[in-house]
Amino acid sequence: MSAASLFARRSVASFSARFIPSSAASFAPTSARLSLRRNLSDDLRARLDTAVKSNDVLVFMKGNKAQPQCGFSRAVVQILTLQGVKDFKTVNVLADEEVRTGIKEYSSWPTIPQVYVKGEFVGGCDILINMHQSGELDTFLKEQGIAVDKEAAEAAAEEQKSGV
Repeated sequence: MSAASLFARRSVASFSARFIPSSAASFAPTSARLSLRRNLSDDLRARLDTAVKSNDVLVFMKGNKAQPQCGFSRAVVQILTLQGVKDFKTVNVLADEEVRTGIKEYSSWPTIPQVYVKGEFVGGCDILINMHQSGELDTFLKEQGIAVDKEAAEAAAEEQKSGV
């Protein structure tokens, strides 16, 4: 064994001994370790329930639909606009750190944006993109009775094509 590889093995062993806990809890499944950190208050859960259930389409995002503050949030707004969703509400998670962290626990979804339709979590940006591209989103919105404006959807599609 070369001196370099021996040094590397000792360094890893030394690092492991100092920084990796040896308790059995550290080897518990990630979900078990994460559940110890959960602390969604009853008050926040009630606020989130009210918001989610009182809006047909609600998006927890960075920014708002007029000014999205990240590309994923912008993509969700564009998709809903392209689908012709007449009225959807947004919650700017950047305005409230408790909501920003709490919504992830509330939905058990680690990323933002998050889309809710008729009180049910649909998914994040990646899910919405896939549903839009496959045509599932159009069908889903119709099944949920979400009002869509086909003329607005067509205008948004033309606007996107022309690069305006």
